[in-house]
Amino acid sequence: MSSDTTLLQLKGISKAFGATQALRNVDLTVRSGEVHALIGENGAGKSTLMKILSGAYRADRGVILLDGKPCHITSPAAGRALGIAMIYQELTLAPHLTVEENLTLGMERTTLGFVRRQRDRIARALDILQHRDLPLGVQVRTLPLGLQQVVEIARALISEARVIIMDEPTSSLSASDAQALFAAIRRLKQAGMAVIYISHFLEEVAEVADVFTVLRDGETVGAGRMAETSIARIIEMMVGRTLTEMFPRTEHAIGDVLLRVEGLDGTPIPRGVSFVLRRGEILGIAGLVGAGRSETLRRLFGLDRAKAGVAELRRERTLPVVKMVPRRALALGMDFLSENRKEEGLATGMTLAANVTLSSLSRFAGWGGWGFLRLRKEKESVGRWIAELNIRCQGAGQRLVYLSGGNQQKVALSRILEHGGDIILLDEPTRGVDVGSKVEIYRLIGRLAAEGKGILFVSSYLPELFGICDTLAVMHRGRMSAIRPVSEWTEHEVMRVATSGQ
Repeated sequence: MSSDTTLLQLKGISKAFGATQALRNVDLTVRSGEVHALIGENGAGKSTLMKILSGAYRADRGVILLDGKPCHITSPAAGRALGIAMIYQELTLAPHLTVEENLTLGMERTTLGFVRRQRDRIARALDILQHRDLPLGVQVRTLPLGLQQVVEIARALISEARVIIMDEPTSSLSASDAQALFAAIRRLKQAGMAVIYISHFLEEVAEVADVFTVLRDGETVGAGRMAETSIARIIEMMVGRTLTEMFPRTEHAIGDVLLRVEGLDGTPIPRGVSFVLRRGEILGIAGLVGAGRSETLRRLFGLDRAKAGVAELRRERTLPVVKMVPRRALALGMDFLSENRKEEGLATGMTLAANVTLSSLSRFAGWGGWGFLRLRKEKESVGRWIAELNIRCQGAGQRLVYLSGGNQQKVALSRILEHGGDIILLDEPTRGVDVGSKVEIYRLIGRLAAEGKGILFVSSYLPELFGICDTLAVMHRGRMSAIRPVSEWTEHEVMRVATSGQ
């Protein structure tokens, strides 16, 4: 249960990056045994504030009080020493090391130069999380994503953290893994720890959090108790306006067959997948993590190798999917948005302009696509996408690593728009994106359908599949159900087919 004991206070925190004011006089109070949700759009300043608290950044102004005493957190190691641990959206485990090695990484204890085992500390941490049977000798890479998340949290407990910051912890988890995480958070509360919880899924915030603080444009714009505040009111605080429609619909007509796939085969889709995608159709694919949804898109685009299957495009040509590679897929008018934005969806070390035009460089080069790049032409084209998609940035030349996650996702979508393919494969396109940006992405998907594009849309978030898709199929262990209009499905039936295949 929540305590009246104030554990942590941030007062008047400000931070600027050059001319950009990321935070302006932000206050935050966290109590022991409390889950405090930090809410805001991408670019609102949430991650910057938490990086200051964890020691990754230094504030320009303001003070941090721990147990009422000012503290100076100069590095992540200093933050951990004070009992502050941060669990990032992208897990920071060493996949080639064992579970035990990951749990004690950076906290090893030695005797005469030999590393001592810390089984008692590990057991206490795993007891709190009710995962005492977690195998310690296996490599972390062999664990499912949900158990890798458990390892991250257990590592924070072993470091004797009193404040645990969770940044989008469920973005890569299945529904069952998310519920297990919520149960673990409740046990952390009972143990008297404080959890700062960052998520764009407001339904789960309402389920797990006691209180909330909302940031907008680097400032605190609202706070209160979750039980006394509606989700609609929180959204108004986030975006500064009333969202009249969460899933905007753009009128579009479904036309001729654009893509026909027969017998697409490959682990973990060993039984073959067949479907038809038409012009102007938004075809949603639901299912549990590991059911073969993402694998279907990846094999179709040539990122992973298929073992069998053929694809017929526009009733003009039929080709074996086993020979597909991304270069060929792009040339055939396909575009792919990866669920893994950080590692393969974007080149974050390059500029915004370079990312937008990566799939279309030849149109910006002279001599029929073989000459020097026309940088002014590229900059003008990228500028149009920045304005149209409302990308918050300092310009086309800004490196992508400095953009928030939601704005990075808009850049990835800009690349698809710039390339202009007819067949668009979207894998979790709104993962880690705030509510306002989600609405913009939904509106963009509707616009693409209205232009006659065919869209395959993989998502773990059923409300958005029901909200914007025309048709829906469900995958279970590599087998795809019959495609039916969304109106003929219910959420209960989708989950039944996803879990049982029937």
